Amino acid sequence: MKEVFLDIELKMKEAVDHFHSQLKQIRTGRASLSILDGVTVDYFGTPTPLNQLANLSVADATLIVAQPWDPTQIPAIEKAILSADLGLNPSNDGKIIRIPIPSLTEERRKELVKKAHELAEQSRNRIRGIRREGNDRIKKMERDKEISQDEEHRGHEEVQKLHDHYIEQINRALETKEKDILAV
Repeated sequence: MKEVFLDIELKMKEAVDHFHSQLKQIRTGRASLSILDGVTVDYFGTPTPLNQLANLSVADATLIVAQPWDPTQIPAIEKAILSADLGLNPSNDGKIIRIPIPSLTEERRKELVKKAHELAEQSRNRIRGIRREGNDRIKKMERDKEISQDEEHRGHEEVQKLHDHYIEQINRALETKEKDILAV
C-alpha cells in the first residue's frame, strides 16, 4: 500500500508544481523574467524558448531587456513576444529589445485574478481526481483480499490527508499571487 501512497503523493506534487509554473506566467505589474517563460521563437523552423536565443535581464521594475545572441533574430523574437498575448509591446534599436511592462489597470488586475482562480480550480480538480484514483486502487486491493478492511479505512484517511495538504498548498499560492496582482 505504501507504493500507492508514494505514487499518489508524487502525482499530487506534480500537479501543484504545474500550478506554480502556470502562476509564474501571470503578470503582476512588475518586471519578472518568468513572464516570458512560455514564449517560444521560430528559430529556423524550430520552436525555441526565448531564453535560449537571448540574454534576458530586468533593467528596472518596469522594463525587461532582451539582447539576442543573433541580431538577425530580433524581428522573430518581437513577433513571438507579441503573439504570446502577454499584453507586451517590444521595441528594438537594432541590438537589443526593450520590453516595457505596462502598469495594470484595475479591470486587467481583476481579469488576472480571475484567471489565477481558474488555474487553481483546475489544479484542485486534478488533485481530487488523483485522490479518487488512489481510493479506487485501495478499494481494489481490499476486494482482492490484499489488505484488510481496517487497512483500507486507514488508507482512505491517508489519501485524504495528502489531498488536504496539497489543496492547502494550492490555496496558499493562489492567495499570495492574488495579493501580488492586486497590490498597486
